Amino acid sequence: MTPSASDEIPAPYGTGSREVPSSLSPGRPAARVRIHHLAAAKDRSEHFAMLTAYDQYTAQIFDEAGIDVLLVGDSAANNVFGHETSIPVTVDELIPLCRAVARSAHRALVVADLPFGSYEASPAQGVETGVRFLKEGLAHAVKMEGGAYYAETVRAMVQAGIPVIAHIGFTPQSEHALGGYRVQGRGDDVARLIEDAKALEAAGAFCVLMEMVPAAAAASVDAAVRVPTIGIGAGSSTTGQVLVWQDMAGLRGGEGTRISKFVKQYADLRGQLLDAARRYRDDVRSGAFPGREHSF
Repeated sequence: MTPSASDEIPAPYGTGSREVPSSLSPGRPAARVRIHHLAAAKDRSEHFAMLTAYDQYTAQIFDEAGIDVLLVGDSAANNVFGHETSIPVTVDELIPLCRAVARSAHRALVVADLPFGSYEASPAQGVETGVRFLKEGLAHAVKMEGGAYYAETVRAMVQAGIPVIAHIGFTPQSEHALGGYRVQGRGDDVARLIEDAKALEAAGAFCVLMEMVPAAAAASVDAAVRVPTIGIGAGSSTTGQVLVWQDMAGLRGGEGTRISKFVKQYADLRGQLLDAARRYRDDVRSGAFPGREHSF
């Protein structure tokens, strides 16, 4: 079936990259990106962009830039809260971040991560957590890690009205069980990834995210499912791509910091902020700031 014009991913108002619905008034944001827009993108062999966001200002900036999906990731653990891994972050810590992003993004689809310990016990626990993210966090969908074993949890959540993105391949919440940050889906293991993706699709997941998977394996998974796939270190065959925004913009760094092979840095925000903070320090110490123009 050929997608209708309404299936096109809405563009940010005024970008000119796509036609903006005529019902929009000047200065108002474009229509919200919805699940069916992502599905239609795969049907047309198009691509969509996804970034993490954890606060008001990055959500506004990325939304204005035309990022289609914003992920309030459990990666906040090691990008906001200072943990070494994503495992310690809790639902109660993520919900306020999610609420800030959802309130600030008028176009992007906002997805919340289900953190470690919030869905593994039972499908009922997954539903309860998902409901909290939609009701309290104002998210439009959730993402959860795990393979075919969690198909029943996905099915229960979808039946409860909670849209779900499934996350397979390297799953950071399972790093201890997997023996660290290791590429998944090499050799014969690609068959397992395909089985996982198909089971999660059958359970109702509207996207399958693959992390740290060889490009050829990811292409095989993408070909095996009808729903869009999203890649992070999974080659270029997926419909969507996602990065942690601090990696993408060069905020995370410093001595001893390792940047993953799959990351492309589009800016050096760490360097710019470091320079700005040093110049501010120097102005304060010298008495140059505040000047008369900054005083009442």
